[in-house]
Amino acid sequence: MKALALFLLLFVSVSMASAQPVVVIVRHGEKATNGGNDPDLSSAGRARADALARILKDSGITAIFVSEFKRTQETAVPTATSAGVAPTVVAAKDTAGLVARLHQLSGNALVVAHGDTIPNIIKALGINSPINIPNEDYSELLIVTLGDKPHLFRLHYSS
Repeated sequence: MKALALFLLLFVSVSMASAQPVVVIVRHGEKATNGGNDPDLSSAGRARADALARILKDSGITAIFVSEFKRTQETAVPTATSAGVAPTVVAAKDTAGLVARLHQLSGNALVVAHGDTIPNIIKALGINSPINIPNEDYSELLIVTLGDKPHLFRLHYSS
């Protein structure tokens, strides 16, 4: 975990020096088995959200985007609290609107999305690498540097 945090801090620092915003994209944490179509996070999901906040604490996050679903919002809470940033809700299926907002940023952002929407977000940011997130995988940490030639760094984190 410390090595991941160190790598992320170094990566964000280099990106900040080059004045290119960084977008960290994660899938929401593990969800509870009850709650219908909009469940809360499970205890494992809350632990993952806390781990994410620890990883991102020195990354200069200035904006956080979540969907209208509780699981994305609950995943973002620890990072939002640590960064002092209020999350912005963008409809899960509004990839174009989210990407437009990301391209307007002057700082780094966290996007908490869903396994089925992340591939479209990555593609809309100009990354051609195919992304497939299995239903049981909550560990993806996708880092995209914006700019003329966007770059993707794909990592995994645990709770």
